[in-house]
Amino acid sequence: MNWIANPYRPGAGHMPLHVAGREPEQTEFRKLLGQEVILSNAVVTGMRGVGKTVLLERFREIAVDAGWLWVGTDLSEANSLSEERIAARLITDLALATSRFVVSSRQSLSRIGFGSTSSRREQTLDYELLTRVYEGAPGLPSDKLKQVLTLAAEVVEPRGIVFAYDEAQNLSDHASAKEYPLALLLDVFQSIQRREVRFMLVLSGLPMLFSRLVDSRTYAERMFRVLQIERLDEASSREAIVRPPEVTRSPLRFDAAAVAAIVEASRGYPYFIQFICHEAFAMIAQEQGGRRFVVPARDIIRKLDHDFFAARWSRATDRQRELLLLAARLERAEVEEFTPAELVESSRAGPGKPFSSSGLTQMLAALCEIGLVYKNRRGAYSFAVPLFGGFLRRQAGIDDKPARTGGRARGGKRAAR
Repeated sequence: MNWIANPYRPGAGHMPLHVAGREPEQTEFRKLLGQEVILSNAVVTGMRGVGKTVLLERFREIAVDAGWLWVGTDLSEANSLSEERIAARLITDLALATSRFVVSSRQSLSRIGFGSTSSRREQTLDYELLTRVYEGAPGLPSDKLKQVLTLAAEVVEPRGIVFAYDEAQNLSDHASAKEYPLALLLDVFQSIQRREVRFMLVLSGLPMLFSRLVDSRTYAERMFRVLQIERLDEASSREAIVRPPEVTRSPLRFDAAAVAAIVEASRGYPYFIQFICHEAFAMIAQEQGGRRFVVPARDIIRKLDHDFFAARWSRATDRQRELLLLAARLERAEVEEFTPAELVESSRAGPGKPFSSSGLTQMLAALCEIGLVYKNRRGAYSFAVPLFGGFLRRQAGIDDKPARTGGRARGGKRAAR
C-alpha cells in the first residue's frame, strides 16, 4: 500500500477536516450577527483543548458569509500592558479590513477635526490614515480610539465588523501602573455600540476570562453572551473520529472497537481526539493497512504526557506541585472540581506539610495566574487543562488507566465504505 495521508490535525488551533458538534454555539452566534443594534457581544470560554480556536474560525466563516468583516488575532501578554498598546493592536487589525475602502470628501475626516480633504478628495482607510486620525484626535486613548472606530464605521457602512481576540484571558488592568487596557476595550465598545455602530466584540479564552471582564467593568455582565464550551458528547466524539477519513476517502478506517477506545481515552476533548487519532492512524499506516491492529492507547497517552502536559507541569514550583497532586487525588471524574476546604482537610490528613487556609488561597490564585487551575462561579476550583488530573496521578504513581486497548482498525480498499 502506498503512503496514506493522515486526516487528523492535532496542532494548536488547526482546523480539523470536520468540526463535530458545536451546532448550538453556531446557532447562537448567527443570532448575534442578526442584531440590528449590537446589544450583546460574545465570550467563548472553556479549558484548553476544547476547541475554542477552531470554533472562532468557524465563527469567522459564518460572519464573512453573512457579509461582515472579520479582524483579530491572539492577544499576548505584551498587548495587555498599556492602553496605548491595546489601541495600537486594534488599529493594526482594523487596517487589514479597511485599507481597501475609500474615504470620500463627504465623509467625516474634516468633521472630526482632521482637516480639509479638498486637496485630496479620496484616500484609503489604511494604517497610516487610521494612525494619523488617532494621533490627531483630542483626549485620552479611549477618546482617540472612539474617533478612529467612528470614522471606520462610516466608511465601511452598511457592513459590520467583528473584532475577535483569542487568548483574551491575557488582557487585564494594572492599577499599580495606572494602566487599564481591559477597561479601555470595554468602554470603547460599549460607547460606540450605544451610537448603533455595528462593531461586535468576540473574546475567547480560559474560564477565568469572564470574571476578569466583570471585575474590570461591572456592566460587562450585560455586554456579553457567554458561550461555555464543554467537551463533546459521545455521539459528537464518534463523529469527530469517523468523519475525517471519510472526508479524505482514506482506505483506512477505525472499527467500532477502536472508536470506543479513543472516545474513552480522549474523554470527548477535541484536541485529544485529534492527537490520539493522529498517532494511532500513523501507526496503522506504517503497518500498510492490511493487518488487524490494536490501538496502543497507553503508549499514545504516554506520548501525550510528554508532548502536552509536561511543559505545563514544569511551570509549577515544588510547593505548587504538592498542591496540584493533592487536588488530583480529590478530583472526581463525575465532578472534576475541588474546594479549598477539601484541600486543607486532605493536606492535614496526609504525610506532607499541611496547607493553611490563607496560604492555600494565595497559592490557588498563583496557579490561576499561570493557567493551571481556575475558579468557577460556585467558588470551587478545577484544572484549566483537561485530563490534567490523570497526568498528575500518573506522575505520582497512582493507577489511572487511560483507556482500554482493545480497539482495532481496518485497512485496505474494502474498509473504505
